Amino acid sequence: MRAACYDKNGPAREVLRIVAVDDPQPGPGEVRVKLKTSGVNPSDVKTRAGLTRKMAFPRVVPHSDGAGEIDMVGAGVAASRKGERVWIWNGQWKRPMGTAADYIVLPEAQAVPLPAAVSFEAGACLGIPALTAWRAIELAEAAPGTTLLVSGGAGAVAHYAIQMAKARGAAVIATASSPAKAAIARGAGADHTIDYKAENVGERVAAITGKPAAAGGGVDAIVELDLTANAALIPAALRPRGKVVVYGTGPKAEIPASYCLVSTISLLFFLVYELTAEERRRAVDGVGRMLASGALKHNVAATFPFERIVEAHEAQESGKIAGNIVLTM
Repeated sequence: MRAACYDKNGPAREVLRIVAVDDPQPGPGEVRVKLKTSGVNPSDVKTRAGLTRKMAFPRVVPHSDGAGEIDMVGAGVAASRKGERVWIWNGQWKRPMGTAADYIVLPEAQAVPLPAAVSFEAGACLGIPALTAWRAIELAEAAPGTTLLVSGGAGAVAHYAIQMAKARGAAVIATASSPAKAAIARGAGADHTIDYKAENVGERVAAITGKPAAAGGGVDAIVELDLTANAALIPAALRPRGKVVVYGTGPKAEIPASYCLVSTISLLFFLVYELTAEERRRAVDGVGRMLASGALKHNVAATFPFERIVEAHEAQESGKIAGNIVLTM
């Protein structure tokens, strides 16, 4: 089969190559998926570049997300699963073989049924973006009467988070860096958008919620894409006893510790790859219900053929794509 791989960290154009490798065979409890699409996430390109972790295996086939059809099952897996359309989570997490290939073999639980009405392109957006969004909104305790601030509202995770918060009855304020990105956030259901490059986020939040955070106004929770960049906004935007749900950050962040202490602020960090079995079950089931009912919009912002994987990685690194980037196999 074809597989994209790298055997050292570095720029995509220098280290990524497409090679021929043996077709994988499923073992007990495993399925083989003939991939139709592969998701290109920020964590994939950071890992390849060596920014978050160094080479864990002599050769890595990248990408944790993807979608396709089960074409072979191992011992102990129902034969009826053959031919099933599926989406994948944690494809390359702690494993050398990810979804940037014609086939992937993995435990059958990691191949989740994909409704017929949902495209394979959308299926490649679920493992990291949608599951991250689900867990973030769960931790934020979105509910009727609550207001959430979702940072980077046009991003892959935030686009789903807005929809999931609205489905739970919460009001959503989303930040964005341009009118075009604000339009994407509103399309996902955001009640208000703030252009953080042109507006004062704290002042806008105070105006929307009725009073400043210091006076008991502000949002009930922040769903945070980048704590390093945005921690300073906490005193201006988050009410006392509010929560900051962090799914992304740089290596270090300067926290407004005095405000957080005096105001009893909760900082909740999580990594989608390391959800517990029960957290994963709730997230997979929740996303599955929304898919089955047609309640999720998907923002596939760019697709590349498999042969152009280098360009796909460079597009992800550019930060110019507002939404999900997908390879088609």
